[in-house]
Amino acid sequence: MATKKKSILNRLYIVFVFSTLFFIAIIVKLISIQYSEDGDKYRSLSEKRTIKNDTIHANRGNVYADDGSLLATSMSRYEIRMDTYTVDAQVFEDGVRGLANELSKMFGKSSSHYVQKLRKARANKNRYLLIARNIGYLDYQTMKTFPIFNLGMYKGGFIAEQSTKREHPLGKIAERTIGYDDYRGAPGIEGAYKKYLRGKSGWRLKQRIAQGQWKPINDNNEVEPQDGRDVITTINVNIQDIAHDALLGQLEKFEAEHGSVIVMETKTGEVKAISNLARTSEGTYYEKRNYAVYEKHELGSTFKMVSMVIALEDKVIDTSTVVDTDGGVYKIYGRSVRDSHRGGYGVINAARAFEVSSNVGLVKLIYENYKDQPEKFSNKVREFGLDQKLGLPIKGEGQPIVPHPDDKNWSGISLPWMAYGYGIEMTPLQILTFYNAIANNGEMVKPRFIKEIRHQNKVEKVFEKEVLNPQICSQETIDKMKELMKNVVKRGTADNIYSPDFSMAGKTGTCQLDYGDPNTPTQYIASFAGHFPADDPIYSCMVVIHRPNKKKGYYGNIVAAPVFEKIAHKIYRDAPLLEEIPNVQPEFDVVNQDYGMYFETSNATITKVPNVKGMSGMDAISLLENLGLQVEFVGNGKVKRQSIKSGQEIVAGTTIKLELV
Repeated sequence: MATKKKSILNRLYIVFVFSTLFFIAIIVKLISIQYSEDGDKYRSLSEKRTIKNDTIHANRGNVYADDGSLLATSMSRYEIRMDTYTVDAQVFEDGVRGLANELSKMFGKSSSHYVQKLRKARANKNRYLLIARNIGYLDYQTMKTFPIFNLGMYKGGFIAEQSTKREHPLGKIAERTIGYDDYRGAPGIEGAYKKYLRGKSGWRLKQRIAQGQWKPINDNNEVEPQDGRDVITTINVNIQDIAHDALLGQLEKFEAEHGSVIVMETKTGEVKAISNLARTSEGTYYEKRNYAVYEKHELGSTFKMVSMVIALEDKVIDTSTVVDTDGGVYKIYGRSVRDSHRGGYGVINAARAFEVSSNVGLVKLIYENYKDQPEKFSNKVREFGLDQKLGLPIKGEGQPIVPHPDDKNWSGISLPWMAYGYGIEMTPLQILTFYNAIANNGEMVKPRFIKEIRHQNKVEKVFEKEVLNPQICSQETIDKMKELMKNVVKRGTADNIYSPDFSMAGKTGTCQLDYGDPNTPTQYIASFAGHFPADDPIYSCMVVIHRPNKKKGYYGNIVAAPVFEKIAHKIYRDAPLLEEIPNVQPEFDVVNQDYGMYFETSNATITKVPNVKGMSGMDAISLLENLGLQVEFVGNGKVKRQSIKSGQEIVAGTTIKLELV
C-alpha cells in the first residue's frame, strides 16, 4: 500500500515539475516578446490584424463651364451605422423610441420596425448595425441630432462612413467630353486633368470588431483629405445645349447611326460645344464615344477646301480658271469620278466648281496640275500639319492618314481620289481646325478645352491660346476661300440653309462608305464645315452624321447643313452679334416730317380719333394707345387705312385696326 502511494506521489511530482517548467517557459517567452526585437514584430502583427489605416479619398475638384455653371462635382455621401452594444443600458432604454421615431420620419418605415431592429441588434451585441446607405450631407447632419446619436460615437454608438460620388448636373449632355476618372478609365476632361482634380487623400484609424467589419476608433480623421483643384472649361452651357438639341433632332429625323458636332471660337480656339451621339437598339441616342476627337474617316467634299487652297496658293489655278465637267463623268485608270448632278455642270470656272461641289471639276483641276509631281500636293497637305495629331490633352485622338507617293500602296488613282476627299482620313476636330484657320485669316490655333485651374477660388494656372501655325497661306488665298464658302451657302450646294437675316459660310460633304466592296450596301457620311458670321467670323462649326437612312436623305446639304444652320440661327437669336454704329445724327426730311406730325398731334388735347394716315406705323400705334385705344395692325411701313374714321369720339378700350404699307 505504501509502495503504491509513493508511486502516485512520484507521478504527481513529475507532473508538477513539468507544469512548473512549462509555466516558466511561457513567462520567459512573454518577457522575451515584450522586451526583445521580436516583441515589436509581434505587436505590429497584432495591430495589423485588429487596427488599420483606412484611406479617405479627397473630394475631386469641380469642373465648370465658362460662365461658372457646374459640369461635374463630387457629392459627399454617407453610410450610417450604430454600435448598439457600447451604449449605456439606461441611455438606450430612455432614447430608443425617440431614435426610432426620428428614423421613421426620415426613411418611411414604421417606428415599431426600428424599435424591434435596434433591440434585436443590442441583444446580439451588434457593434456595426447598418442604419442607412447613400445619404446626403444635410441628412447626415440631421441624424447626428437624433436621440442617442447626439451623444457621439462612444456614448451614442453613432458611426458615419463618408464617401464621394461624381455627379454631372447637365446629365448626359457632353458626358464623353467632360469624361470621368474611375474603373471605366480616364477619358475626357476629367481624365486629362486628373492631376489637378484628384487632390490628396487622408486616412482614419479603424479597429476590427468582427469578421470583415471595421469601426472607426476616433470621431475625427487622423489626416484630413485635401480637395482637388477646380477646372474651368471653355464649354458654354447655352451653346452646348443648342448644339446637342440640333444634332439630336437631325439624328432622329434621319435615323442615323451616330454623329458629332463641334462649335469653336474662331480667334481663341476655345471649344464652346461638343456633342457626340450614337443610336441604341431601341432607337434612342446617348453619348457613347467622343467621335469628334477619336474617329477618323474619309472626308469627302469637305476636303475640297484644302485642295482649292493648295492649288490657289501654288497659283496653278485661279477662281476664274475654266474646267469642263465632261458630262459629269471623268474616267481615269479604269475608274470613274462622278458628279452627283447627272450630266455634270458643263464648262464652268473653278469657283463655280467649288460652289456646286463638282467632283469632276475639282479632280481635273488637281490631277492635271499635279500628276507629274503628286508629292508636291501631298507635301503641301502635310505642311499644313494635317498628317499630325493636334496633341490634345484628351486621350484617344485619332491618327490622321495622308497618302504620299512614297507609300507602298500609292497608285495612279491616289492623287485624283485625294482631290475630292477619298483616301485621306481625319477626325472632325482636325479638319475643323483647318477650316477655323481660314476663318481666322490664316492663323491656325489649337482647339482648347480649358481656360484655367483654380483652388479655393484663386487662379493657379491659366491656359493661353496656342498657335500651331501663324499663317497657313496668303491673305489673298484666304479672302478668295471665304468668298467661295459664302457663295456655297448663298448659291451653291448649301443654298437650302441660306438666310438674309444672318450670314454663314461653309462647305458641304458627302462621303460614300464601303465603295470598294460591291457586296456591301452603300452607306454615307454627311458633313458640313464652316463659320459665322461670314464676313467677320466669331464661331467655326463642324457637323458629321454617319449612316443616315438613305431613303430619307444622305447628302451633306440635306442631313448635316441644317444642324449648322440651327446652331448659327439660335446663337444669333439668343446672343445677337451687333456691330458698333458711329455716333452720327443724319438729317432725313421724311423722318423730321413724321416726327413733326406726331409731335403736333400728340401734344394737342385730343377727344376724338385723329387722322393717322400717312404717319409711320410705330408713331401711329404709340399715339393711339396713349389715347386709350387698342391697336391691331397688319403690314409694315406707313398707315394706309384706319378702321375708325377720324373725328369720332374716343371710347377707351375700343379696338382700331390699321393697315400699313
